Amino acid sequence: MKIAMIGAGAMGGATVEGLVKTGLYKNDDITVSDPSQRVLDKFSKLGVMVTTDNASAARQADVVCVCVKPWLAEQVLCGIREALNPQQQVLIVIAAGVKSASIQEWLGTQCPPLFLVIPNIAIAELASMTFIVPAKAEPSHTALVEQLFGAMGTTLITDEKHLAAGTTLASCGIAYAMRYIRAAAEGGVELGFKADDAKSIVMQTMKGAVAVLEATGLHPEAAIDLVTTPGGVTIKGLNEMEHAGFTSAVIRGLKAGLK
Repeated sequence: MKIAMIGAGAMGGATVEGLVKTGLYKNDDITVSDPSQRVLDKFSKLGVMVTTDNASAARQADVVCVCVKPWLAEQVLCGIREALNPQQQVLIVIAAGVKSASIQEWLGTQCPPLFLVIPNIAIAELASMTFIVPAKAEPSHTALVEQLFGAMGTTLITDEKHLAAGTTLASCGIAYAMRYIRAAAEGGVELGFKADDAKSIVMQTMKGAVAVLEATGLHPEAAIDLVTTPGGVTIKGLNEMEHAGFTSAVIRGLKAGLK
């Protein structure tokens, strides 16, 4: 299977890195099309095919993935329209806020089976939370796209109306998680640890929290109860965070991403 990635900025580039790491595809079956020579040089060193010609990349692929800023989506998609083959290709668009109806209007009868997809940058480490919306597709197409992204993390098939919520919860959400790591690590420095040690401690603690929840299936609050001794330091710390609006701040931040 040949895959074309049109646009290899932060998210597109991370996806290509993930594809290479899966080992499921030959590197020379992956083509990156991007206007930046720096980006092309980076992927050329991995043995990935590179070009600045979007239409050429799209024409030779079985799966065409367009990953661009939302305001460039129409221009880029219209630019490859004549290179698309609706009978033999699948089109994946990674562009927050771009509607499937708009894409189908831009491409008309040249629109292949279409998916809106939102991963996060952990896709480069095969650890993405990826949302997949089959906008115009048969079950066989959906299975193909789910297998593709499932090799690079966890996937959730959803509908278009929930895609914005998924974006703020997981794609933006990874930045929110990193902000917690930064804050906790800074707190660790104030408590007396060296900065690198504090960061390592916090990251391992987060991994542990995830591992416990995955292994037990507990609700987070039930797991918290396991470590909150009456009158102990954990509940005192949690209550101080809540007094400062911790939960409310997280929810407000997530909801702000929908505006």
